[in-house]
Parts: sequence; structure tokens; C-alpha cells
Amino acid sequence: METIDTIAALEALYDVAPSEAALVKVTDHLTPSYRAWIGRAQFVVLSTVGPEGVDGSPRGDAGPVVTVADARTLLLPDWRGNNRLDSLRNIVRDGRVALMFLVAGSNNAMRVNGTAVVSADPALTGRFEQQGQHPRSVIVVRVAEVYSQCARALVRSAFWTSGDRSAGLPSVGTMLADAKAGFDGAAYDAGWAERAKGSLW
Repeated sequence: METIDTIAALEALYDVAPSEAALVKVTDHLTPSYRAWIGRAQFVVLSTVGPEGVDGSPRGDAGPVVTVADARTLLLPDWRGNNRLDSLRNIVRDGRVALMFLVAGSNNAMRVNGTAVVSADPALTGRFEQQGQHPRSVIVVRVAEVYSQCARALVRSAFWTSGDRSAGLPSVGTMLADAKAGFDGAAYDAGWAERAKGSLW
């Protein structure tokens, strides 16, 4: 297999210059329209990097998934998950982060690159509450660049319009049983809904 191993070779392959829109959309702060868009997002993928490699973590909330503190700062509460702490460990050791926001029904996405810290300051965690619960920590993101992502990927995949395509997918319990011999995947699946009721927040 031939591979491309120089920037010159890569640029020669993609020999059409980026459009003006692809370049001018990048800002170092949240413009009013970027702020409005992100304020509607209830889902984001948080990407981090650390000594063991990279991590992409889906984050969701019942309302806006982040709070916009100011034009260069986002606050992302760390609600309950699997307690692996992959993203948080990475941020503590290497603050570089990338976020991709999606809004249901929109074929566009919003991307934010920057740096982050993890805070357990009660004054900060106390700003967030869901069903009487507060997050243990909040990820404070400092925006370095923000821009919209064109709709081609979501249009090509018919992401929002092709209906439910989940029929026949293996369950998480099945995947766990594949990963570890003897794991009771059926019991895991049967108890998931009840476990989730008490552990969303």
C-alpha cells in the first residue's frame, strides 16, 4: 500500500484551494451566531489527548450541554458516566481539547478547539443541577478557535432523515460478553434501564 508521507504530496493530491468561506469562518472567540448555535446544542463529542493516546467522549444534557461563560470560555459539567475518567485524566495531563457540537435536525456541526482544565470548585459545580444532583467537576474550556462545519457529512449519511437504523445491532451486553468470556450480557441488558434511572446525573 502506498502512503502519503509529506505535506507537499498531500497538498498536491488536494490541489483545490479552500474556499473563502472555509477560511473566514474560523474565529478565536464565540461570535453572536456561534454562541447562539452552541447554546442550543444538547450533545457534544469531547476529544482529548494524553500519554496513552486519544479519547473521544460523547456528552449530553437535558438542556444546553455547555454553559457559555463568555466569548472565550465554555463550561461543561461532568455528569455521571462509567468512572473510567479517560477524558478527565487526559485534560489534567494535557489540556488540549476539541469539541464537536450537534443539534438534532441540523446538518451542520460546530467545532471548538482549545485548552481545558478540570475544576471541582463548589462555586462552579453549584451552578449546575439536574434532579437534585451536582456534577463532581466542571471542564472549563478556553476557546482557541471556533467554526461551523459544512453539512456534507450529515447530508451524505442522511443522518437525521433516514429513520431508525438500530434494528439488529448487538446490544452492549452482547458486546461485553464478546469482550469477556463468561460475562452475563443478558443480565446486564435486562438491568440497564433501571440502573440508568438512578445514575443519569
